[in-house]
Amino acid sequence: MKLGYARVSTGEQNLALQIEALRAAGAERIFEDQGVSGSIVFKPAYGDMLRHARAGDEIMVWRLDRLGRSLPSLIIELEMLGSLGLGFSSLTEQIETVTPAGRLFFHMVGAFAQFERDVIRERTNAGLQSARRAGKKLGRPVSITDDQWKQAKSLLAEPHKMSVVAIAELLNVTRQAIYKRLSAEKVAEPVNV
Repeated sequence: MKLGYARVSTGEQNLALQIEALRAAGAERIFEDQGVSGSIVFKPAYGDMLRHARAGDEIMVWRLDRLGRSLPSLIIELEMLGSLGLGFSSLTEQIETVTPAGRLFFHMVGAFAQFERDVIRERTNAGLQSARRAGKKLGRPVSITDDQWKQAKSLLAEPHKMSVVAIAELLNVTRQAIYKRLSAEKVAEPVNV
């Protein structure tokens, strides 16, 4: 059985073009998600379609982006469909996984997507290693400098202690930054908070 899936992201968009194309391609039943973004994992009609589908059925979409937004998410989705024994076809791109050539195409696309992820990971790690060797500090910037902390400690130690809020305003830091350093150095908390 050929099952069609149509989706639009907003209520203002129209499903008619997709439904017409799916019917013309032989979809016997069409499941529609109206106003559901491609970035949302749970798509109600898509879930209904998967519950209705049986091994050997073919899932059809008008265009690949109706199924998923990114190549990695598409590949995961197509692998899941394959594991359920379902074929897949996209009308606009003329891609079918029900044929040997279509399956080969998607395996190649999957291999290239994995290659791209691996290259990005390698570049990121190489950049981090290079930065470490150059002595660059990685990670989040400090919220209070050592000089600011010294000033804060001296103000907290004075007999007429200022409140942490007042010190934070004076030094242009957050009170959380001061409390974090107090906690890290196990300094007794000031009385005038």
